[in-house]
Amino acid sequence: MGKVIAVSNQKGGVGKSTTVVNLAAVFGAKGSKVLIIDFDPQGNTTTSFGISKKSIRNTVYDVLLGDCPIQEAVVASAFRGVSVVPTTQDLASASVQLLTMENRAMRLKSCLEDARKFYDYIFIDCPPTLDMLTINALVAADSVIIPIQCEFLSLEGLVELHQTIKRVRETWNSTLEVEGILFTMCVARYKLTEQIIKEVKKHFPSETFSTVIPRNIAISEAPSFGEPVIYYEKKSKGAKAYEELAKEMVKRNKKKK
Repeated sequence: MGKVIAVSNQKGGVGKSTTVVNLAAVFGAKGSKVLIIDFDPQGNTTTSFGISKKSIRNTVYDVLLGDCPIQEAVVASAFRGVSVVPTTQDLASASVQLLTMENRAMRLKSCLEDARKFYDYIFIDCPPTLDMLTINALVAADSVIIPIQCEFLSLEGLVELHQTIKRVRETWNSTLEVEGILFTMCVARYKLTEQIIKEVKKHFPSETFSTVIPRNIAISEAPSFGEPVIYYEKKSKGAKAYEELAKEMVKRNKKKK
């Protein structure tokens, strides 16, 4: 059975989509079968893989509302091992529509049951909100990666998300784990970077990834070319950081078994 990993933070601009795109690409390049659920109405992950939204026949919105099975919405990317269930702005209305549905928090989990048998990893790119879409993602997930920037306001968001994860565990998904807290867009020479990392590690020592994602021009440029950074500029610091992150995740999971 494949592992479902949500990438979530209610604060926008912290590198959720970037993390999903590049981690998925690394795992796919190493031979894993990877599916991405673009669960953010902005559709940045869809765009980052060079998928034209005008050419999409079915989206995650159609899957979530039961209009088509997930296999009919899967789009194979141009990159080894990675497929995407794309999204469009239509998904924005789903959060409200879900409120009137039975088992509204379990919709995505049910949709992913068959996919788990086929893929090694399923990454869910969550929206920057704590609404029914994010709840669905956390209920469907085995674990959650929390990307944060090295800013003091990020600490507030981190505490809020931990409270949400706690509520999800108590109500719908008792086995949900924190895969790791990931520092993104880090500038090593800034004193604030060092202070924030130290503070987070003090409060969440076992949850914080050792790997840190640097602020890197290649990471920023890659989406405009519709490519993950390991394909756009493999020797860049950004590409190497995501490869290290994938290795750290595999190592951590082996220790848990």
